[in-house]
Amino acid sequence: MSYFGTIYADTELPSRARAVYMYLRDRSNKKGECWPGIKTIAKELHLSRSTVKRALADLEKSGYLQKVARHRENGSNTSNLYTVR
Repeated sequence: MSYFGTIYADTELPSRARAVYMYLRDRSNKKGECWPGIKTIAKELHLSRSTVKRALADLEKSGYLQKVARHRENGSNTSNLYTVR
């Protein structure tokens, strides 16, 4: 089954998570990796930052997404690396 069929067949997944998943899938490379900031996702999908954070948590909990925190050389945070499955 394609990822479209899988993500839409999951009745436990909120619509906010489906929207964020499709956004990330659309922006991912061949390995399924992308690294947009939460602020960018929220702006482009017209969602609040907290809604995006909840959607990302939903996707991670359901196994559709792996999130890895990334840091700059000085130790400060930068955007996360997301791998969509």
